[in-house]
Amino acid sequence: MKKILTAFSLIAIPFLANASSLTQLEGSFKVGPAIILLAILATFILVGLVHRAKDTTDYYAAGRKISVVSSGMAIGANWMSAASVLGMAGMMYLTGYNGLAYVVGWTGGYVLLLVLMAGQIRKYGKFTAPDFIGDRYYSQSLRGISAVFTILISFAYCVGQFGGVGLMFKWILGINYMWSVILGAAVVIFYTMISGMIGATKNMVIQYIIIIITFLIPTFLLTYKYDYFWLLPQFGYGTIVSDIVQGIPAPNISDGVALINAYGHNLALMPSPEFAMPWDPATGSTFFQWMAICFSLMIGTAGLPHVLQRFYITPTIKDARLSCVWGLFFICLLYWSAPIYSAFGKILSANPEVGNLASDAIVIYTAQLGGINPLIVGLLAAGAISAAFSTISGLLVAGSSAFAHDLYVKIINPNAKPKSQLLVARFGTILMGVTVGIVAMFNLGMIAQLVAVAFSMAACTIFPLFLLGIWWSGSNKAGGIAGMSVGVTLTVISIVYFLVGKSGGSLPGQEFITYWLNVWYFAWLGAPLAIVTNIVVSKLTKPTPIEIKKFLVENVHGG
Repeated sequence: MKKILTAFSLIAIPFLANASSLTQLEGSFKVGPAIILLAILATFILVGLVHRAKDTTDYYAAGRKISVVSSGMAIGANWMSAASVLGMAGMMYLTGYNGLAYVVGWTGGYVLLLVLMAGQIRKYGKFTAPDFIGDRYYSQSLRGISAVFTILISFAYCVGQFGGVGLMFKWILGINYMWSVILGAAVVIFYTMISGMIGATKNMVIQYIIIIITFLIPTFLLTYKYDYFWLLPQFGYGTIVSDIVQGIPAPNISDGVALINAYGHNLALMPSPEFAMPWDPATGSTFFQWMAICFSLMIGTAGLPHVLQRFYITPTIKDARLSCVWGLFFICLLYWSAPIYSAFGKILSANPEVGNLASDAIVIYTAQLGGINPLIVGLLAAGAISAAFSTISGLLVAGSSAFAHDLYVKIINPNAKPKSQLLVARFGTILMGVTVGIVAMFNLGMIAQLVAVAFSMAACTIFPLFLLGIWWSGSNKAGGIAGMSVGVTLTVISIVYFLVGKSGGSLPGQEFITYWLNVWYFAWLGAPLAIVTNIVVSKLTKPTPIEIKKFLVENVHGG
């Protein structure tokens, strides 16, 4: 590790003198970042207007005319939410190795999708996840329940994204968190309501480019500045982890004064071996929790309605599979880089003058503490907002599609005209966006954790129905309802115990449920129970109709 650099002190001393102001989200209005933010917001709205949805096919499935690479970028942008760009680095900054459970779980989920579902989902030829479930299980009840859960899952996922938007608007514009959430919500609701899936997808391609460029540039600058292997920062940052684990000795003394080291510190960094250790007692996390989070996130990914809906928009089945491959590639570019911010953030924030930092904003703080040009930091914040916006728009479309297509058209008013369907979808977008914004103002938890709730919900309810519905023709209506009931029951128990605990109350077995069925990872039990229940009940009840079995063999598994 580099030792004392006297010349560096001329730069570091004035920088450290302003460290406190640099790391306050409630800072003043930042002109450069604000101009960048306004420019990208105007771009999103313009793209939404140009590619506005003209009919329900455009609104729900982008007219099924999105190319493979564009679809892959849209998948990447749709997936790289505020939880990926902000929350993932924040979890690793706070918990070290244990935060990698989110990286492994989310990435593994897309591999699962690629292998098990992408092509088959497109072959089945529906618009939404509830549409598939209602048709495959020949049940209006299941259609309705899955539509409600699609809305709830999208809602839970959205809360974390609005929180990320609020943090970034707060940092750039210098306004309080509540108004930041309101302003961000207004913009994304407006362009999503107009454009639907087609405009949202076009925007996602632009958003991905913004996200990945703005996220990667500071990693090169930071590793270059601090003399690590900057040509490939994803490898170079490993040395930083070693410095955190082993500690950095105090700088030498010159004339009775401690010099400043390369990080701008005049003190030692104490060893933190738990930063690189899985389920170390010092972290308060266990092996079970790490594995439960990985499992829940992985199968939850394969059950998220807004993710599944991405495979309905490609022209062909082959394109659905290829778009998943491209999407996984584009996602990994960012996931491979996120730990760099957590490691640099750990060292650069070690000075007591910096004070406590909000983990969810550590990506921005790290760039600031590393002395990155304010305009580049502004671009990074704009990339984080783009990530949140891209995911929010996908979630709003998924939620409003479930509301308009699966509840209103398929159940309430089957004779609804396309124009009224579009109107109801847009109303659903506004209603969901406004209610999510209100809940986001309560700041219930870290971004990545809030998002994890949606994954566990999806894993217990949607995933089992898709997995068995695609790959086992014996899964029938009774089995689907029984499996869904088990998943819903576990979901309700976990969320109720979480809310009671959050409010300071206690229910019987509170500690037991909080650990074993934690709201972030209760799917480790809920999903397998739902699958087993589906299989057992299907075996004991009336078989699946022959026409559905025939359709699965000829249209979904054939060719």
